[in-house]
Amino acid sequence: MVKSTLNFDKDQETLLSMYKEILLARRIDERMWLLNRAGTIPFVVSCQGQEVQQVAASFALNKEEDYVLPYYRDIGVVLHFGMTTRELFLQAFAKAEDPNSGGRQMPSHFGKKASRIVTGSSPVTTQVPHAVGFALSAKMEQKSFATFVTMGEGSANQGDFHEGLNFAAVHKLPVIFMVENNQYAISVPLSKQVACEKLSDRANGYGMPGITVDGNDPFAVYEAVKEARERALKGEGPTLIEAVSYRLTPHSSDDDDSGYRTKEEVDAAKEKDGLYTFYNQLKEKNILTAEIESEIEEMIKKEINEATEYAENAAYADASTITEHVYGVRR
Repeated sequence: MVKSTLNFDKDQETLLSMYKEILLARRIDERMWLLNRAGTIPFVVSCQGQEVQQVAASFALNKEEDYVLPYYRDIGVVLHFGMTTRELFLQAFAKAEDPNSGGRQMPSHFGKKASRIVTGSSPVTTQVPHAVGFALSAKMEQKSFATFVTMGEGSANQGDFHEGLNFAAVHKLPVIFMVENNQYAISVPLSKQVACEKLSDRANGYGMPGITVDGNDPFAVYEAVKEARERALKGEGPTLIEAVSYRLTPHSSDDDDSGYRTKEEVDAAKEKDGLYTFYNQLKEKNILTAEIESEIEEMIKKEINEATEYAENAAYADASTITEHVYGVRR
């Protein structure tokens, strides 16, 4: 385990809070798969296997000041920054109260202005230059915040990625790029995506630090993002972080992953699942007792049940609003 400023002895409350958010993200995702298979919601893009890096990174940021530009798997990020369980189910059901788009956008296109969660789009990697733009505004307006943008490793091969990194490095902008390397770009394994050993090696070409960490280790991810944020606020420019984990589910609820990977491969990855390794660490240190564990599970179950019921019974957007946010008014 990496040496971290987080400590089992002095940060027990923080570590338990981390665990709660990681577990909540997992349980929300599991419920959404059940709803999808029951024919109640149309589509799920899963976060399972990546929650640890999402939550650990978010804890290293300042959710009162920093801006996040998440990609479609980042339930852990948006939960930490202020999107509620109810709101996540409202967007899954495409209801009028959905804060992302009022039920107009596909699921997992997160955006909530009040929480500094910047709206994403369907074309992958477009959030990268947007994050650079927010960081540029911080520098121009002399404001003390960082932007944090995530993407899958497949996005690291898109033009937006390279243009964004280059511009941010040249202008020393306060932005943190985190690649959530889950080993597959839909059905394409990492070995067929890139020739380099580590995606973080690409940082050298742009003149910024690059680091690869175990995405299943919350201490490693937390420390990497914390240091990157400190650099950013000192005016030292951007950082590229590659967090390596594994996508435990198919690419989406419409994907059959048995066509490109084996059950044995997935089962082997589950043994390294960061949720359970972190759980075991907290149990060993007697931070997560049987009583606390039971309380957390019951709290999460109640929260998800109530959110599901509310969202399922909530109203859809009225047909009279169909042209809102579509056409501008000429004045």
